[in-house]
Amino acid sequence: MKFTFAKTALLALTLCTCGIASADFGVGLKAGTLGVGVEGRWSFLPWLDVRVGANNYDYDDDGSQAGIDYDATFALDTFYATGNLRVPLSPFRLTVGAFDNRNEFLLGSRDPGDANFNIGGASFSAADVGTLNAVASFDDVSPYLGVGYDIEVFGKVGFNLDFGVLWQGTPTVSLQADGLAADQQVFQDALELERLELEDELDDFKAWPVVSLGFVYNF
Repeated sequence: MKFTFAKTALLALTLCTCGIASADFGVGLKAGTLGVGVEGRWSFLPWLDVRVGANNYDYDDDGSQAGIDYDATFALDTFYATGNLRVPLSPFRLTVGAFDNRNEFLLGSRDPGDANFNIGGASFSAADVGTLNAVASFDDVSPYLGVGYDIEVFGKVGFNLDFGVLWQGTPTVSLQADGLAADQQVFQDALELERLELEDELDDFKAWPVVSLGFVYNF
């Protein structure tokens, strides 16, 4: 699990700049459905603040997609900036923002044993198919809408909760095989049908629910 160098450098530069510009500044750690991450907050008006952060994590799982058993990894990788409108005399806020979204599904087919693969409605042997490898990616820039709750509990130490939706957009899927029939046109036609079916099933993830808990230190 690694943050890219560019994201880390940009975040560090932003945090340093914000810290110099204003005393109402906080840094924190977060964990939730976007992974684990860091966040900086700069409040330049009593009712408005700006936050930047980065999240990263790999969820490993296995299951069936489009009739084929896969080992799967959901690789979470986002960098974001949000504006937060605070409700007067309340810890609640409305959050809108944009994410540099590099979330991906990485799928590798599991050995079917003595059974055949059903690809695009056609049957192929395990030798003909080899291993299926799929990558599903989403929109590079994804809008976010949510609500949040901020509270200080020990002086400058506080916690925050976030609930929202990251609109990732319709996934784009690439699907490849490395078996004996990989270069045959009949197999390629079936593989394209399988890719479209996989793309359709993963469409459920275009709206990604966001729930996170954060710890923050306010300067």
